[in-house]
Amino acid sequence: MIDPLQIAEDVVRKLKKEFDDVSAIINWRNSVMVKLWNTEPSVTQSWINTEATIYLAKNKRVLQVSLSIQDPEKIIDNVKKSITTLERLEESELYAPLPEPKPWEPLEGLMDKAVIKAIDSPKEPAQEMIDAALQEGADRVAGTLTLSHERRAVATSKGFSGFEEGTSVEAYLRAFKGPMSGHWSFGSRYLDLRAIRKVGSKAGYFASITTNKADYEPGKYDVILSPLVVGNLMNYVGFMASAAAVLMGYSIFAKFKPGDQVGDEKLTLDDVPRDSELPSSAAFDDEGTPTYNKPIIEKGILKNLLHNSGTARKMGAKPTGNAGLVFPTPWNLKISTGGLNEDNLPKELENGLIINNNWYTRLQNYVEGVFSTVSRDACLLVKNGKIIGDVGRVRIADKLDRIMKNVSDLGRALYMIRWWEVRTPTKAPYVLIEDVNITKPFA
Repeated sequence: MIDPLQIAEDVVRKLKKEFDDVSAIINWRNSVMVKLWNTEPSVTQSWINTEATIYLAKNKRVLQVSLSIQDPEKIIDNVKKSITTLERLEESELYAPLPEPKPWEPLEGLMDKAVIKAIDSPKEPAQEMIDAALQEGADRVAGTLTLSHERRAVATSKGFSGFEEGTSVEAYLRAFKGPMSGHWSFGSRYLDLRAIRKVGSKAGYFASITTNKADYEPGKYDVILSPLVVGNLMNYVGFMASAAAVLMGYSIFAKFKPGDQVGDEKLTLDDVPRDSELPSSAAFDDEGTPTYNKPIIEKGILKNLLHNSGTARKMGAKPTGNAGLVFPTPWNLKISTGGLNEDNLPKELENGLIINNNWYTRLQNYVEGVFSTVSRDACLLVKNGKIIGDVGRVRIADKLDRIMKNVSDLGRALYMIRWWEVRTPTKAPYVLIEDVNITKPFA
């Protein structure tokens, strides 16, 4: 097994004489994925890969090189091939010297021995998902279970050296019953078999909740979004909280400033890099700055943008431990809870739609937050507190800040969500939103 910290330190030592700033980030990962098809673990794939990201700066010109490597010695060769590119670049408006090292507090609980063991025999937890879906009435299922052992190291020319090691679990499942389908997902540092079974039972529940088909007319609806949909939309909000996104005009927060009301007071959205349950938790960022948990939106008020040293210098702020050497990003997201009773969502909604899942989220105007997304799997029409039937696919066509301001209530429980439509791990509840604009997806 390679030593990522030694590689990072060697790269910095060999390059720092030629550049003003050097940062080396080495990520090693040993992963196994079980693909589920036709209600069976059909394919198991395993791989070990090492990824290197090298940041170079000279005379305020910056270059970031990313590569997958088999031989660590080839990092220097590949980087040196890029040096002529750096010399042709213009000075960066966002350049700032890498920060001096500060004390950082390691995170505890990032490793789960059960994940390490299951990497060698992953079919048992995969079968738990399958069985739970079938017990809810599903006819068949499809999905994946991915287990990983990860090592991350960062070294900089300012003398920072940091190493972290952890595990991660990512599971998602689609369950089918006749023409109906349901979906759920889970992402964590830990192999929690109860949560794995819940992925199956939730997907099976939504696939089996009704056999009726229903129709709807485009218009404004009160809507309950599942944690899958909430996670997807809040991932976009988290992306827009990057100071780089604001500076580039790819953010609704370009028209706001910290202290402005951007959502209902019930809504709080936190960046939580130090939440050890979530699989992107980290004690330090790619510049070596210590991380800390912080609100992006607190009780509807924009509190913080996310900064690296460059964006902080440009905007007169302080780094927030979110580098991204070029583009600061959230590590993990956590959304506030409320009083919404998950056990009787139709009654809580009374009239409207319950949307289990979504995909094809697209932004038509980033600054105005104009977006659309299409429902996937169960989309349930509710009248007078009862489910009338599944309406198939609908399109949400609205504005992100209007969605946030129309939050009426949030669920009492948080679910740890991560799958291909929610890449930033997110603790999300069910959310009730009023007056959401719903259209036909193929008008």
